[in-house]
Amino acid sequence: MHIAQFQKVIEETYGAKDKKRGIESTFLWFSEEVGELARALNGRTSRENLKLEFADTLAWLTTLASIAGVDLEEVANERYGKGCPRCLGIPCKCEEKRTLAYRCA
Repeated sequence: MHIAQFQKVIEETYGAKDKKRGIESTFLWFSEEVGELARALNGRTSRENLKLEFADTLAWLTTLASIAGVDLEEVANERYGKGCPRCLGIPCKCEEKRTLAYRCA
């Protein structure tokens, strides 16, 4: 499934509820899912649950994008379609800084 197809399925399945809930409350749900994913990545869960947490986090991120009117496939291609947005390398050749907040671009 392509990103655009996934976004369409999520919109068709949850779009009405998501719009009614609004972006602020939806962001709180997304944040909760990120926390659950963090716990799963720490090895506090089974491999199956880890996979579910990745899927749930992706679904909530997709929901946020839809509410905000952002086409995820389009922006992913624009930003990362040619590799690292900074050095255009695949793999990235940028020197990594030692902070958690670091992202190449």
